[in-house]
Amino acid sequence: MLKDARGNDVTTDNPVAVSAINRMCDQWLGYGQAASAIFEGIAADPRCTLAQTLGAVLNLFLESAAGVRAAQPFLQKARQAVNKATKREQLWLFAVEAWAKGDTDLAIRLHLDIATHWPRDLANVKLCQYHQSNQGDAQGMLAVADSVLPANRDDPYIHGMRAFALHECGRLRDAEIAGRYAVELRRREPFAHHAVAHVLDTEGRLDEGIEWLEALADTWDDCNSTMLTHNWWHLALMHLDRDDGEAVLDLFDQRIWGVWKECAQDQINAAALLWRLELCGVDVGTRWRDVARHVGRREADHIEPFHDLHYLMALLRGGQDGQARRLLLAMEQEATRAKRHRRAAWTEVALPLARGLAAHAAGQYREAATEICAALPRIELIGGSRAQRDLFVQTYVDASLKSGQTRDLAALLSERARRRPTVARHFRDLARLARIEGAIPRAVDAEHRAEALARSYAV
Repeated sequence: MLKDARGNDVTTDNPVAVSAINRMCDQWLGYGQAASAIFEGIAADPRCTLAQTLGAVLNLFLESAAGVRAAQPFLQKARQAVNKATKREQLWLFAVEAWAKGDTDLAIRLHLDIATHWPRDLANVKLCQYHQSNQGDAQGMLAVADSVLPANRDDPYIHGMRAFALHECGRLRDAEIAGRYAVELRRREPFAHHAVAHVLDTEGRLDEGIEWLEALADTWDDCNSTMLTHNWWHLALMHLDRDDGEAVLDLFDQRIWGVWKECAQDQINAAALLWRLELCGVDVGTRWRDVARHVGRREADHIEPFHDLHYLMALLRGGQDGQARRLLLAMEQEATRAKRHRRAAWTEVALPLARGLAAHAAGQYREAATEICAALPRIELIGGSRAQRDLFVQTYVDASLKSGQTRDLAALLSERARRRPTVARHFRDLARLARIEGAIPRAVDAEHRAEALARSYAV
């Protein structure tokens, strides 16, 4: 029995195995590129249950059907020695087995049990939050982070995790404080960079957000593709909110699409950004085609509804209409097979959103608005962040304005403009709505506000 870097027992007598576990967990928490170090630990001690379990985790993070299959041999070998493992290691294995079977509700309960008894195991907390985020459980993310905070106050990673959870709970001031404190403890803490960027973007503090991310971008070069591309994605959103489509396209080409095109999160970032660009009237050229080509290989994955919706966007806009129809049909079938705790996410949110996206891509804006509107009240169930889910709200606004189906839209648009008064697009939307309603003076006022903001961007 040896101990890991955080003082937790590991069932092995091989220090190489423990060193590999330490390196993987550190790389995982810091979004590094060397999490595959765990395979050195497996080679050093194939009987180490925790090492084998973490080997399965690395494959499951591929977020694909192939990754689930690749995880199975590691889980089987972990099982062979589970009776000699510690209680913590057993719970780890049971949680990851549940994840591999799609029972993330059980996985979360097991991770919470680990957090209660072994609060220094921050890799466990990270994985717990990953599942909670996919289920839209922001309160749960915050609760687990808060529960282990007393044991980890000097650790930047827990403050970064808390910062993101606080943002998703709507506690923006607390989120910013936690995120900035994490970066004081460790400048290279990309998840905290990301959490503070969420706050700045949510409040429309665009210039400050751009400065924040650009000042820290030099620390991202050794990040894995998921965090590397996602932090650049956040920078692109801020430039888009400043009407700088050219800068966004440059970031897409140079930083966001092309790092690891087979990565699910890279594909999600790419699809979401191109869709946003087109909603803003920016010509994206042929960029959809390459994204659709890579996404097309995921037709049978159905790991998360949030993922499928982004794959559908790429297929719809990338000229793969037949494959898009097949994916939509497969999503309907997946909804009937979904675990009970995920059924509402598929049936009440993902499917109407998918139909709405398909209708929008076909120019059927009234149908798109109707379908998307039905999903918005419970949209958090599909997971993702508030910023990511806002894409569907933007699509709803666009479809509503184009179809003239604008009942109840005034309150939504007014709130978006109030919350982010530095974004010209919100005032253009208000002007479009006012003209539809015949309120010309109100339309002119909103147009003047948008023009003034656009001039300030140019300066």
